[in-house]
Amino acid sequence: MFRHNFKYDLITTLRVKEVIIWLIIYPIALGTFFKVAFGNIYDNDIKFTAVKTAVVVNSEESGRTFRQIAENMENADDAMFSFVYTDKDDAMKQLEKEDVRGIIFVDDKLSLTVSSNSLKSTMLERFVEKYNLNAKIIGDTASSDPTKIAAVTNALTEEISSIKSEALSQGNTNMYDQYFYNLLGMVALFGTITGLHVATHNQGNLSSLGARKCISPTPKSKTILSCLCATFVVQAICMVISLTFIITVLRVDMGNRLPLVYLTSILAGTVGSSMGFFIGSVGRFGESTKDAICTAVSLLLCFASGLMDASIKQKIAESSFAWFNKVNPAAVICESFFSLNIYKDYTRYIQCVVTMIITTVVFVTLGLIMTRRRKYASL
Repeated sequence: MFRHNFKYDLITTLRVKEVIIWLIIYPIALGTFFKVAFGNIYDNDIKFTAVKTAVVVNSEESGRTFRQIAENMENADDAMFSFVYTDKDDAMKQLEKEDVRGIIFVDDKLSLTVSSNSLKSTMLERFVEKYNLNAKIIGDTASSDPTKIAAVTNALTEEISSIKSEALSQGNTNMYDQYFYNLLGMVALFGTITGLHVATHNQGNLSSLGARKCISPTPKSKTILSCLCATFVVQAICMVISLTFIITVLRVDMGNRLPLVYLTSILAGTVGSSMGFFIGSVGRFGESTKDAICTAVSLLLCFASGLMDASIKQKIAESSFAWFNKVNPAAVICESFFSLNIYKDYTRYIQCVVTMIITTVVFVTLGLIMTRRRKYASL
């Protein structure tokens, strides 16, 4: 009987139009808008790239020395500069079009021309100053004691630092990708509409189907559990479709732990469905009223997690309501994807997973208690 109920509950849930619209079409459309709006901001304005610089060589002897140093810098890991050798007229045109950030003129010493004050222009200025200073020191050494040139050169080129550089995180640090994490959280919470149908279709006072199920000889717990399982499967399918679209079509970097990312999305879907089941089991309101409550609650939780404004989540964390997002399903789902993508260890991720499991168990348990104990004087 469980298998029979599961099969037909699965078919019934898949035929609900709201499932197709809100759990598949809407997130695909919204994700596309996010990609258009935020897709290139990080790469163009935030992520560091080598400073493209035009070089005009006016002295062949100085030019050979500069080329050797420039090649070593460009071949290094995380190169800071990218040099393009050209003549003065072409270099000025490139600077006007902002194809390059500055022009280095190579004579007995370097000189620099930049179009505007910026961080990259400052980096070029510091490079030119350091190059000229080192060149003067080597030249003075050659004049006073040529035998010390090698030692001085090695001392100038050796990088001395008392600070050990260690990355605190790994993976994709694009801050705009949190909107896609929140989008997946929204898809999961919009799954409340599927869980709501489970509750209302098992209450005799809310639907004719619920009335028939109430007088059926099949144990109510078995009927509800089969319906919930079918709902979880449908929600998992919707989450997988949305996640696959984000990864393959929108090309959002979700990290290198994709199996766990997919498992997390499926678990997130069960949270949304179970929350809808719980809301649907509370009170004797009509299905349309409970549907409105589910939508309002889902949007409020998504807002608190940063879907509409990324700064909201930080403001809540700094307020006296910091505890709220620790239990907010949308924020926990978003944090689980973020943790998988950024952190090396699984501490924060496991905390998120445990929270989602506990939330699901609590919602399902409370929903079963309220639904099973409901009796009717007549149907």
